[in-house]
Amino acid sequence: MKLSVVLLVCLLVLGADGQGWLSFMREAGQGTRDMWRAYSDMREANFKNSDKYFHARGNYDAARRGPGGAWAAKVISDTREGIQGFLGHGAEDTAADQFANRWGRSGKDPNHFRPQGLPRKY
Repeated sequence: MKLSVVLLVCLLVLGADGQGWLSFMREAGQGTRDMWRAYSDMREANFKNSDKYFHARGNYDAARRGPGGAWAAKVISDTREGIQGFLGHGAEDTAADQFANRWGRSGKDPNHFRPQGLPRKY
């Protein structure tokens, strides 16, 4: 229900001509793929203390797509952290993850969180 209201508001804000709406949806899809790629890379790397880097990188890549990508990154990040909190994972870790998420979405360099020794592939 919440998602449909958000989508309706986005449609109204971006205009009913369809161009803004289509662009927003395309960006959101691309941003979702960016977030998935960062998650997949994090799982593949399996590198100690790298999760903040991948959080920041996924949000950074998605936000660079435009408003739709930034929206998708925020929804995905907030949902993930909400689930982690519900499951009883540490509030400190959730706060640190959200800091990295906001850092990336704001356009700051995700390499700030890059752990030493993480392969260049990532």
